Amino acid sequence: MRVAVVTESFLPTVNGVTNSVCKVLDFLADTGHEAILIAPAARNTPSSYRGFAIHAVPAVAYRQFPVGLPHPQVQRVLSAFAPDVLHAASPFLLGAQAIAAANRCGVPSVAIFQTDVAGYATRNHLGKAAALAWRFVRWVHEAADLTLVPSSSSEHDLVAAGVTRLARWGRGVDTERYHPRLRTHPDAVDLHARLSPNGEVVLGYVGRVAPEKQLERFDQLRGIDGISLAIVGDGPSTPSVERLLRGMPVTWLGRMGGEALAIAYASFDVFVHTGTEETFGQTIQEAHAAGLPVVAPRAGGPVDLVHDGNDGYLFDPDALSGDTSMRTLVEDLVVSRDLRLRMGESGRRAVRATTWNSVCTELLGHYARVIAARRPVPVGEAVYAFDLLRGT
Repeated sequence: MRVAVVTESFLPTVNGVTNSVCKVLDFLADTGHEAILIAPAARNTPSSYRGFAIHAVPAVAYRQFPVGLPHPQVQRVLSAFAPDVLHAASPFLLGAQAIAAANRCGVPSVAIFQTDVAGYATRNHLGKAAALAWRFVRWVHEAADLTLVPSSSSEHDLVAAGVTRLARWGRGVDTERYHPRLRTHPDAVDLHARLSPNGEVVLGYVGRVAPEKQLERFDQLRGIDGISLAIVGDGPSTPSVERLLRGMPVTWLGRMGGEALAIAYASFDVFVHTGTEETFGQTIQEAHAAGLPVVAPRAGGPVDLVHDGNDGYLFDPDALSGDTSMRTLVEDLVVSRDLRLRMGESGRRAVRATTWNSVCTELLGHYARVIAARRPVPVGEAVYAFDLLRGT
């Protein structure tokens, strides 16, 4: 199969979109398929990945991220490669153009929804602009043959926005890299000792430190005895979150990846996720694979990943106190080692079969179905939405 992948984010930028695109390309390379990648140009963008050519298109910087812009190169690249299917990862400007170009070439497309437009609009008080954003989402995704959604929450949002032709597609997790046995690794033992010098229960977070991640919620844990907070990641909100959490037992571990990240998970006792705008929640799966209980909001992707009372807790994001608050549920885990171990074991069992190989094999099935059922799709709407955002 010949697959053209277009993404709004790629290396050296590291985030959920980049990570999932890399996993898809790894799978395509390992299983003998042909692919190309179209991505926004950034400093140090590689020219290839796993032997697949990368075509970088002009981009502008927005909040530390390159945003790909419409460019005639997209149509030329697709026409020359003649793919069997287009994979549009979290399509925005670049993805919208690629889907329209694929339609002009008669190539079926699969769009991957990965951005919580509703949550972003609400947090930024966009008002009427939020409605416009959802119109754009509808135009882009209705131009694709199929949209894959990662969670029941995002599926509900897209149905409400009028998007049809939806299917669920989750994400895999490396259950060998993230494994409870790493708790006895010397580096994990040393890190846990540094995070817990007096036997504190280590509460860990992994992810960007950005407004949408809502790390300000950690202030609700202030004053709980016997805890230590470890934050893995960085981002634009680091200075403000540091100021807010001043006086709490917080260790900032910075950005981590690979084996170092796996060691960090192994040094935690509980994983706490704070944001309500996740369309999925990959770090939750990684924490489960590492054998950790998870505390996360009852909103967005975590609702599908955390089985409340079994492998963790879902807290009411609007509750500052009471039985369903983040503080109360964290306290339950802090005081009971047996509960932490039981929930951690349940989480590990829940993700044991959710490998990237199985998830990407499922993706190939979606590709095959849109190729077999190719039908005319409305190019005009995607082009109009495109021009609308450009102001033409």
